[in-house]
Amino acid sequence: MEIIPVVEYNKQSNGVFNLPEGQSQVVHNLEIPSENKVYQHNPFIEANTKEVSLSTLKHDCIIPVFSKDNEKTLAHQEFIEIAQDCVGKVFSHHTIEAPEVRVSHQIKGRTADAIYKPVKELLDHEKTQYFERMAFIIRIPSITENINGNEVSLTVGGVRAYNQENLYNRKTYEKFKFFIGFQNMVCCNLCISTDGYQDEMRVGNYSELQSKIMDLVENYNAQSHLQEMKQLSQQSITEQQFAQLVGRARLYNFLPKEEKSQIPELLLNDGQISTVAKDYYQDESFCRNENGDINLWKVYNLFTRANKSSYIDSFLSRNVNAFDFTKGLANAINDDSKHRWFLS
Repeated sequence: MEIIPVVEYNKQSNGVFNLPEGQSQVVHNLEIPSENKVYQHNPFIEANTKEVSLSTLKHDCIIPVFSKDNEKTLAHQEFIEIAQDCVGKVFSHHTIEAPEVRVSHQIKGRTADAIYKPVKELLDHEKTQYFERMAFIIRIPSITENINGNEVSLTVGGVRAYNQENLYNRKTYEKFKFFIGFQNMVCCNLCISTDGYQDEMRVGNYSELQSKIMDLVENYNAQSHLQEMKQLSQQSITEQQFAQLVGRARLYNFLPKEEKSQIPELLLNDGQISTVAKDYYQDESFCRNENGDINLWKVYNLFTRANKSSYIDSFLSRNVNAFDFTKGLANAINDDSKHRWFLS
């Protein structure tokens, strides 16, 4: 499959995209499932999050404002709806699922007429709430590929974290995180590359956010991303190398500053590295083989599985780092990478 940079995507029934110049390009390696496969539903992020509906965000939550001018923020539900609109335009001939939304850090309040009431006497209509952090994904299950026996489905998503905004000042630009990549349907881990991710979309209004999301989606090269992930399954490390990797990963955060700056970044924390080590033995889908070897596709999924314990605001950047880090390990096997430090 290849998603190519064009101004508009007009998907035809014969599997061809129309390009602005009048040329047409067939989309290869695109698998459209003949029947819906049923997978166990696991959350794409865990940590301290809970799942809510889009309706809950619309009807049961207030919208924060910038305190010095009372200008409202772009609400969580607006972000999701903008993404839905963009996905609907680009993939208009495909199945698009309802958003899966997870939130954390509930901020409670009360209406002005209940200011003097004890909390136990508050009525439902006198309580207010919003969620400081929100993450969502939207799957396109009609676009899939198989990697090492795992079905991955095209997925978009984003993160909004009000704690990264200065709500105590006047409104300027607002910041959003957005990605397009794949979700491993076996475990619901996200697979995100640098090219499909923007860590900070700075926008001033609805239309600017829509434009930047469209630009990222249209310029994402799914074929290249899939090929890189498939290559991971073709290289393996031994049990000894894996043990060395875990040990070095634990040492990494304690390195002297100058020495650490010479080594590629690893964003997983100590507890997450412990999860990786445990799952090397215990994970049903991504554990070692009988002789202790493990291919790098499985290592990558151990990383992304461990990353589910991250807070919402650091979740996507750690996911992208896990992919870059695993590609570095692949190069290190051939002594062609600074990542060699983690295996030596």
